[in-house]
This record gives sequence, C-alpha cells and structure tokens, in this order.
Amino acid sequence: MQFHLNGFKGSEDPLKLQFEGEQEPDFQSSLPEEVDVLIVGAGPAGQLLGAQLARFPKITTRIIESKYGRLQQGQADGLQCRTVEIFEAFGFSERVLKESYWVNETTFWTPTEDGKGIHRTGRIRDTEEGLSEFPHVILNQARLHDLWLDAMKWSPTRLEPSYSRQMVDMQIPESGPVEVTVERLDEAHKGQKETVRAKYVVGCDGARSGVRRALGLEMKGDFANQAWGVLDALYVTDFPDIRLKTTIHSPNEGSMVLIPREGGYLARFYISLEKLQQNERIASKNVTADMLVDRAQRIFKPFNFDVRHIAYWSVYEVGQRLTDHFDDVPEAQCNERSPRVFVAGDACHTHSAKAGQGMNVSMNDAFNLGWKLAGVLHGLLDPKLLHTYNDERQPIAKLLIDFDREIARLSAAKPKTKDGADAEDAIDPHVFQAYFERQGRFMAGVETRYAPGMLTSADTSHQQLAKGFEIGKRFLSAKVLRLADAKPVHLGHVMDADGRWRIVLFGDKADPTSPSSPISKTCDYLYNHLLPKYTPVKADIDSVIDVRAVLQQPRKSIVINDLPSMLLPHKGVFGIQDYEKVFTDEESYGFGFGEIYKNREVDQEKGCLIVVRPDQYVSAVLPLSGDAAEKGLEELFRGFMLLQKRAVNGMANGDGQHA
Repeated sequence: MQFHLNGFKGSEDPLKLQFEGEQEPDFQSSLPEEVDVLIVGAGPAGQLLGAQLARFPKITTRIIESKYGRLQQGQADGLQCRTVEIFEAFGFSERVLKESYWVNETTFWTPTEDGKGIHRTGRIRDTEEGLSEFPHVILNQARLHDLWLDAMKWSPTRLEPSYSRQMVDMQIPESGPVEVTVERLDEAHKGQKETVRAKYVVGCDGARSGVRRALGLEMKGDFANQAWGVLDALYVTDFPDIRLKTTIHSPNEGSMVLIPREGGYLARFYISLEKLQQNERIASKNVTADMLVDRAQRIFKPFNFDVRHIAYWSVYEVGQRLTDHFDDVPEAQCNERSPRVFVAGDACHTHSAKAGQGMNVSMNDAFNLGWKLAGVLHGLLDPKLLHTYNDERQPIAKLLIDFDREIARLSAAKPKTKDGADAEDAIDPHVFQAYFERQGRFMAGVETRYAPGMLTSADTSHQQLAKGFEIGKRFLSAKVLRLADAKPVHLGHVMDADGRWRIVLFGDKADPTSPSSPISKTCDYLYNHLLPKYTPVKADIDSVIDVRAVLQQPRKSIVINDLPSMLLPHKGVFGIQDYEKVFTDEESYGFGFGEIYKNREVDQEKGCLIVVRPDQYVSAVLPLSGDAAEKGLEELFRGFMLLQKRAVNGMANGDGQHA
C-alpha cells in the first residue's frame, strides 16, 4: 500500500484518509438529478461495482437499494480462490481470511455394502497445489456486504447505497442520458418519486430484475423438478467429518452437502427433498424446518445428529436460467451504438447453490464492467469497448449454467446399488467424485479464459516466453522480492482495483542498468512514446499504464538509481520518486522463495513482456524488446484507447482520438 504521495496524511488508518472533501456527502436524503452511473441493487455485484467506481472522485455514482438498510442475513457463503484474489485488489482479503472457514479438504460418503448406512469413500484436497495463493473460504454474505460497505465508505467519494428506493420506470432515448424513475419506500417519504438522468445504468437487482424487464430481455431455461432444503444450524453429532466440506449419498434417504461455517460451530446443510412432479412447485409441499432436520437425521444414519439451534432455513427449486444478452444493444446494432444499460449477476443468470458459483460469478461480472465504465467516463477508452462486457461475460455464464446443471443432477441422483436394481438416473458415487475433482479449477474460479478480441490478443506466437501466464486467463501471482527494500510481495497484489493497465517486464540475462539492454530500450520506448500517447497531460506517467519489472540479477548487484527512468518515475505534486516498481526473483528473509521464472515458465534467456488488464487478465505476451514488442503494444492499445492531449514542443495535440 502506498500513501502520503502528495503530503503527509496523518497517522490514522490510510484507507480512511482518502476523502479530501470538506463535508461528508449525504446519500440518503435525496438523489442527484444527474449521475454518471446509477447502480440498481446493492447485492454482491452492485456493491463490488460501487466499490470500484467509488475510487474515482470525478465519477458520480449512486446505488439504489429497496431494502431499508444493510443486509442482516445472507443466503450465499462460498467464496472462490479467484474471488479472494479480487478482495485483495480492493484491500480486504486479510479480513476475509481471518474470519472465514477455510475449505481445505472435501470428503465423500456413500452407502455401505449392506445398504444400511454410509461410509467415507473419498477424501481429497479441495484446491490443487499452486492454483492460487488464496484458499476457498466460507463467509456469510451479510458479513461480506459489510466489508464492501467499508470499501465504499472509506473511498475518496465515501459512497454508500441509497436505501428504501426502487426503480419503477426507465426510459432509454436514442441518445443522451437514460431517465430512471425511483420510488421511495421508507415511511417518511413513502410513494415519493425521484427522477435521475444517468449516462449509464447497471441492473444488479436480482432474479426479478426490473432493469432486465425494462430492456425486454428474457430469462431462458427451466427448473429441474428437484427441490432442496438449506439449514444453518448448531448441532451435536458423532459424524466424524462434521467440520469438513462433505457430500453424502445415502442408500435411500437422498443426498446432502455439508458446508462448515465460519466461527467454529455453525454448519450449513443442503438437503435433497423429494423430486417434484412436472409443473409442481415446492411451495405446495409446505416444508418445515422440522422436516429438514428429520431428513438430515435419516441421511446421517447410523450417526447421530441432534440440532440444538437453527440460525436460518429455507427451501428452493433447482433451476438454470440465462439471458442471451447482457446490455441494451441488440447484436445487429453493435456497430451503430455503444451500450448504456447493463445487467449483471442474478439479473442475467441464475442457478443452484451446489458449487457455490452464483455470488462469485456475479462479482466477476461487476469486476469486468467497472473499470471499463471508469475508463470511458474518464475519456481514456473508446465507448465501443463496453460491448466487450457482454461478449466476455455471457459465454462465461453459459459455461456456468451447463456446469451447474450437471453438478446439481449428480448431487441429487440416487447411488447405484450392487444388485443393479437402480432408478433411471442413479449414478455411481465414484463418478460424482471424479467429476468433482475434474471440475476443481472451474469451481475455484480460475478456469475463465476470455476469447481473442479487442482486449485479448489473438497472437499466441510468443506464449512460449511465459507459459505460466496464459493469454486470456487471469494473471497467476507469485512471490517476488521488492528491489528497494527487500520486502517479499506477491506480484499480483500490486495490481490494485484502480482501473490501470499493467505492463510487466521480465528481464533477460543482460545488465538491466545498461542503456543497451533490452529492458532499458523497452523502458525508453514506453516512457517517451507509448505512455505519453494515452496519459493526460498533467497526470502521473503511470496513471493509465503502470509499468513494473522483475529482474533475474541479485538485488545487491543492482544500483537502483542506475535503472531506467520508467522504473523510477517522479510523481505527485512534489515530484516524488516511486521506488516500488522493480522486483527480483530471489529468496526472502524467512518468507519463502517464489521462483517466479521457474514456476511460471518464463524464458530466462530472452525474458518477456506481459500486458495485464485492470481486472488482472492477461491481454498479451510479447518479446521483451524489439519491433515485435512495439508493434504488438501499438496494435493492442490503439484498438480501444484514445489519444490524450499532451504538450509537445509547447503545443497541445491529441483530442480523444485513436492513434
């Protein structure tokens, strides 16, 4: 974390010292008539998007939420490895890791041979080695909401949701702001209407999304005629794996997924119920909490299971539904105009809770969209780039739906028996475990790969220079040593959610302080040619594209002041140098050795250059220097970045046009 750039800010929590206004803003009394972005819904997707946009003081953002205040009891709780990586970019991963339950192992229980009970038939590591520096964890959604609220509240804009408000109408003109009518729901202002004109509207308002309906988008899919109960409980039991994530297929009483909860005592139980008939709904079954407990006790047999306190329970039907478009521009009109209204999260895809995907994929939707909106509103990115939100996230949601349909089917299926007298949909429990293991990367959230397009290079001819940083996939972090102070840091952790692109230079064997070295030549090109094109005239040189370097040479052999100026930029009102741009691949003092060249298969002889998006996905892998590197960078950035006005020989040029 860096702070004090433009003057000493005091000794309080640096996260709480970002606001520089004279008076704390009021988000509850009324909404402004005009905003840059209006977010409808303050669920996980809406809050992440709000936290992202709240970091930019020049962007006016509002979130409207129909609830009367903060969430009291959440439904979702599973957080993928990839999601915790995103929390790190927003500065609160450590709080999540400290409070949450860590899912380190998963066990599988199936019927005994005599068919009278259950026994453990599998025990696996939940997340494979090297997949992420973070674990798969469990934390209640309401607590996560509070962490997002903190991230917004301590931002430069002090953003918070405007509660007790719902969207009742939306008008989208051919050009100009979108007009949204908002109704107040609190007793003091019940029925009052507010009108907001927004440059962009994002519907994060759940499965019954009013924004989606206003766009005329339809959720397509169906229910699987399978109902589940969910129970959060305190218990006494002799079941040995009660504090491990566990799937149980009982002989005749159905199946159950056990998820230990944070705090050491609470656990969640997903309990399969009777299969529904065609067109039958679970509401007609009049399921009670006692019925769920009874079913769980029968599934656990021969083990005892005594529920002492129920914190939460519900029933739901499994269904997978998806919209075929995530914004307001039909595919046939994409060349004519850019989108202004979007849907994210449950507003455009819904599924079961079996693999803990919903909340995670929803937040990834918002993380994909937030930096794009910010870049367009700042005049840095071409608005046509906003089409990539639908192009990238809709296929990911389709993969999720297909995966969820299969995992839900396997979770609810009856186990096959030795005599072969099985139901039509019965499965071998070992098949379920094998499928679970094969899909581990998908469930960890790290299998997303964006297809070649405007933001992702189609040129894979240099991928062999860094096989561990796959184009289109998220940047897989590794530990390095900071040159200036020998501090061990994860390289991915310097990629904050600040809307900046990253260029990471992996040095070759040549002396990096020599002006003739490949890394020095590339730094000269970046500093004098590429970055000035896209950096506003009075902004810091790294405000749009942040250049970092990893060197092979021992840090004690490098005189830091001899490195290229690009790696020691002067910044802020005082022109202070930034000494945190350069790292070495060395063992730390007691905190391990990342061996990033070895573990990410970076070519030590040639080095390489990696372009990373603001949402931490790899856009391109290029040679460290030379014509191929410069041409690759020029072609990539000119596709979506706008030239900025800058001083050249006393004259200003560039006016938001492409290079």
